[in-house]
Amino acid sequence: MAANVLVDAGFVLALIDRRDTHHAWAVTQSARFARPWYTCEAAASEAFHLLGSEAVRPLGTLFARGLLRTAFRFDEHAEPVLRLMEKYAGVPMSFADACLVRMTETIADPVLLTTDSDFTIYRRHSRQVVPCVLPDSSR
Repeated sequence: MAANVLVDAGFVLALIDRRDTHHAWAVTQSARFARPWYTCEAAASEAFHLLGSEAVRPLGTLFARGLLRTAFRFDEHAEPVLRLMEKYAGVPMSFADACLVRMTETIADPVLLTTDSDFTIYRRHSRQVVPCVLPDSSR
């Protein structure tokens, strides 16, 4: 089991929104992977935006209880993040995705919980697969 669990907005959305297609999967993963989970502020902002006003309480509670933490400062990683966005402009790669890929490069023993299959295309350190767990995935 990975030592550091990263989550993207899609995972958070699936976990909180019972109507989401991947809700059951996210609940299963939440029991499987120890907390705290880590994310970047871009992904947190995306999750708050996508979930709307209904997200303030449940998502805020995850942060308030220390179950979800931001662990990334863009200003310390601007150059590699922007390079990733340029490299994957054709996908396209969002700012949040680039920050999360960069986090997998800088955090020891990472695994990313995500519903976004684009992470199977992205590469960390130019050639390495991003270690992630997706719905219908045994990874």
